[in-house]
Amino acid sequence: MKQALYIDCCIRGRQSRTRKLAEAFFAVLPKTWRVTTVNLMLEDLRPLSGEFFARREALLQAGKTDDSRFDRARQLAEADLVVVAAPFWDMSFPSLLKIYIENVSVDGVTFRSTEEGFQGLCAAERCVFLTTRGAAYAPGDPMEQAVPYLRAIQKFFGFGELDCIAADGLDLDGADANALVADACARAAALAQTL
Repeated sequence: MKQALYIDCCIRGRQSRTRKLAEAFFAVLPKTWRVTTVNLMLEDLRPLSGEFFARREALLQAGKTDDSRFDRARQLAEADLVVVAAPFWDMSFPSLLKIYIENVSVDGVTFRSTEEGFQGLCAAERCVFLTTRGAAYAPGDPMEQAVPYLRAIQKFFGFGELDCIAADGLDLDGADANALVADACARAAALAQTL
């Protein structure tokens, strides 16, 4: 059975519009996938700093990538599909997701350093980013940094294709937010059915 890793960064919980996209996606994802959820709001996530960072560096220098400290990194590296659900916040996504990415960026587990540069070690052939945005952003808009950041992570970790399903313009005057979310949910479900 194939492994899907769902990284849930839907900060508003049940009220999250982004979570609706994730629910639509997973409702039709073929049963050939076993889904494991990492709820970032329930994780003990800490930025890499101070003694917390020093302990991590000591483990890596000793080659102890099998330490429980790196369980989430190994989980990410082994997944066949990675699904990230996070709203648009402060030009990208909530800081919890960035802290998670910092913690799973482990040399020898999710990537490795080589003489030619970095090489991704993650197995996922597909990464799906589900998001909702209050405003509307055209591809390449410098005010939208979530997708460019995740494209860099895609390359860094060695993921295959990156798909982004976004419900845009939800908070603009006159917008029918429910219709926009429903449309994005339909697109998310259509993508899931192809996997």
